[in-house]
Amino acid sequence: MTNKFSIVTVNYNDKKGLEKTVQSVINQSFGDYEFLIIDGGSNDGSQEVLIKYADRIKYISEADNGIYHAMNKGIKMATGAYILFLNSGDTLNDNNVLQQVNYEIDGSKDLYFGDILFQERTKTRKITSPDVLTFNFFFTENLPHQASFIKKELFTSIFYYNEEFKIVSDWEFLIYSVCKANITYKHLPIIVSLYDGTGLSSDPNNYVMMYAERDVVLQKHFPAFLSDYAKISLFKQRRVKQFLRIKERPLGWEILKVFMKILLLFIPKKNRNDETTY
Repeated sequence: MTNKFSIVTVNYNDKKGLEKTVQSVINQSFGDYEFLIIDGGSNDGSQEVLIKYADRIKYISEADNGIYHAMNKGIKMATGAYILFLNSGDTLNDNNVLQQVNYEIDGSKDLYFGDILFQERTKTRKITSPDVLTFNFFFTENLPHQASFIKKELFTSIFYYNEEFKIVSDWEFLIYSVCKANITYKHLPIIVSLYDGTGLSSDPNNYVMMYAERDVVLQKHFPAFLSDYAKISLFKQRRVKQFLRIKERPLGWEILKVFMKILLLFIPKKNRNDETTY
């Protein structure tokens, strides 16, 4: 029997995060899923977690060539109709999430995606994805893979994740699938997961690399839009560099935070993606 969902977790030397992720999955009230853990040959005790839950999961533990190589391994192992990537440290929002998602997914769409709670060091923000996906949205944003249920057959009909990239392969897959391959999709009004905001793509120090990789993607798939994107990415890179320079100076950083707090007092709140704070 084919499972409806394949949940794929990639892990490398994150024993604590792995345990947290596993607990959030195996305690689900809905049981029609398989749970695949792709470990990169961890040596921090993660092996103990894999052995501990061996009767509830399928796993491999071996050296790999990076996160997207590991994710591709998970795709090839998966037997479910839809794949959810829930990386080590990320958790499903509650024990009934998969039951809620199952109720909404009837198999007619190529992609179903919900919302997430983005866990930063000092606060948690709700990030709501749009009902309608556009090139303009992907130009600067992305869907969280922790809340995206992707039909497995898309990876064979379109392409697997590009293992040469460090950050943007999931973005490449989605922007191509939605904006060029015209796949069908549906936004689910469900908070699917809590996203651990300490990952590679969330680190401001990696933004320059991210925009450089996005440039390669746009040159390859959307060359007519590259000049517009270059202007936006250049602006963002400059702002990121300025931000990092200020953050290196404690006094300047404190002044900036005070200034932003004062400024926000005079700006009315809008109903945007990430403005609900918990």
